[in-house]
Amino acid sequence: MNWKLPRHRAVALTLGAALAFALAPVQMAWAQSRSGEPVLLNFVGANIEAVARTMATISGRNVVVDPRVQGNINLLTERPVSPAAALNLFAATLRLQGFALVETAGLYKIVPEADAKLQGQVVRIDDGAAQPPSNQIVTQIFRLNHEAANHLVPILRPLISPNNTINVNPGNNSLVITDYAGNLQRLGRIISALDVAGATDVEVIALQYAVASDLAALLVRLIEPGAGGGAAAAADQSFRTTLLAEPRSNSLVLRAANPARLALVRSLVARLDRPSSEHMSGNIHVVYLKNANAVALAATLRAALAADTGAGAGAPAPGGGIARAGAAAASPATAPLTASAAPSTGGQIQADPATNALIISAPEPQFRQLRAVIDQLDSRRAQVFVESLIVEVNADKAAEIGLQWQLGGKDGNLIGLLGTNFGAGGANIFNLALQAGATPTLPPPGLNIGIARSNNDGPVLGVLARFLQQSGQANILSTPNLLTLDNEEARIVIGQNVPFITGQFTHPGARDGAVSPFQTIERKDVGLTLRVRPQISENGSIKMTVFQEVSSVQATSPDGPITNKRVIETTVLVDDGAIVVLGGLLQDEFQGQQDKVPGLGDLPLLGSLFRSENRNHNKTNLMVFLRPVVLRDSRATSSLTLDRYDIMRALQQDAQPQPSRLHGIDAAPVLPPPVPAPAQPAPAPTP
Repeated sequence: MNWKLPRHRAVALTLGAALAFALAPVQMAWAQSRSGEPVLLNFVGANIEAVARTMATISGRNVVVDPRVQGNINLLTERPVSPAAALNLFAATLRLQGFALVETAGLYKIVPEADAKLQGQVVRIDDGAAQPPSNQIVTQIFRLNHEAANHLVPILRPLISPNNTINVNPGNNSLVITDYAGNLQRLGRIISALDVAGATDVEVIALQYAVASDLAALLVRLIEPGAGGGAAAAADQSFRTTLLAEPRSNSLVLRAANPARLALVRSLVARLDRPSSEHMSGNIHVVYLKNANAVALAATLRAALAADTGAGAGAPAPGGGIARAGAAAASPATAPLTASAAPSTGGQIQADPATNALIISAPEPQFRQLRAVIDQLDSRRAQVFVESLIVEVNADKAAEIGLQWQLGGKDGNLIGLLGTNFGAGGANIFNLALQAGATPTLPPPGLNIGIARSNNDGPVLGVLARFLQQSGQANILSTPNLLTLDNEEARIVIGQNVPFITGQFTHPGARDGAVSPFQTIERKDVGLTLRVRPQISENGSIKMTVFQEVSSVQATSPDGPITNKRVIETTVLVDDGAIVVLGGLLQDEFQGQQDKVPGLGDLPLLGSLFRSENRNHNKTNLMVFLRPVVLRDSRATSSLTLDRYDIMRALQQDAQPQPSRLHGIDAAPVLPPPVPAPAQPAPAPTP
């Protein structure tokens, strides 16, 4: 049936009877005009594949249907539409069914919506190019100028269909979104509204009376209540008001989150930057220190002001580094701890060690200069974790082979002897044969083969052959560890305090013959001693002055005990986390002893009957390594501490005794579970 459209001059065609019977009871009708002319759609309960073939005829492109795409759709238009609009309506209908129309190199594919993001090839960059049809799957890249891409993902994710994706490229701060083109237009408008500058320009506010460091800390706590830590402190800081003190010019550097916050800070500064009241304490100021030592810093500042040249040029008051260094030099292993410092007085700057504070008597301009110097010196000092590795590997081998024999005969009063008697290896054949003395003589170690003959007194040894081979290995690893502040000496001693007799005297002072013995004893530390002073340079390398000693007491000799020592004293330069070798000992020692009968002991084969031999081979490998690690903040210190804490706790858990019903103690002590370190609060203002 053909008819002519009155207003659009289009001809509508109906589907043939054969297709109607094939799709019965489904009714589907379509109309197509000549190229580019409007069409009227009337699909009721039509199969998706049949409608796709119709759309291929209308659009002039091939359409491929995924085998997983099944079902019927309804597609009706009350007035004729263009072929492009008809294709868009078909895509919208498929979208409601959970399918998607994807364009790939001029070919349309109908696939499940979950696979559409992998099939499409249309990629757009937010550059103002022509928009594709609203129901087509498109991948678009949005480049952001102000807002962080990660911040927009939680906002945009609920606005994207579940089967499509949103990804972040942090390298160029962009979003990659795959979704329908119509939804991408809406997301683009949202992103444009959110991607705006979130902070004002940098403002420099000069102060006349107040101290910049004090006022900055106070204002931060007023305008940013969440600066004290917790969840607020863990959030991103890019859009928070940033306020820094610039001590050199006594100014505040401000970057506010918005103009209103900027105006608030300006008004607070204007109200607080006023001269001190006449009822205040005049020119006396108290500065509480956070990290530096008040006594040492007071001496440094007095020297800088040249107010007290004698105190500044000499050694600091008790508690300074010179006193500690002298004590350490006097006794490397057992130097006493530093006593509490006394108050430091004199000049414009005084120190109160009880509160670790400075008392400064100076007018406002000079106090601000001093305060700028104090803020730079009173900074958190880095710490250094020094791990010393002492590795010693010993290998000892010994071998002994010997033969002793004796032949004897008696003719009247004449006794004849013939044989060998060697001392290598221990007891000789005469001692074993006679067993003289109260303590019986034992045969030498190893394999002993002997031949004895019997007489009236018992067996008499005539031949003794011995064979011995020994081997021993030792692998010793010592790891003394130290944690100390930058440029502060630390010491660890692990060992025993051994008494050594230095003198003795016996005085027969009593009339009845009694004596009064007297001895003088000196005790010394024997074991492992490590003393180190690290100094962190500007480029991150570490200069260390190291003193390391490993000592032990040998068996008592006739003159008293012998102390073995291995000492290293050096200064090295190491990178952070690197391992450096300090020194060591590589010793290879061989000893041989041979007892033989001259001439006969050199005979081939038969010479073994007249020879005894002993050989020893000892190898000692000793190396000392050092590994420093710089810990610049509390997080690094906590991480290192928790790692060692977990190791010791695991060892204690493995060393638990087996449960027993007969014993009432079935558990050994175990460290409690580690508690996470609390969030570090922002620096509080100086009281």
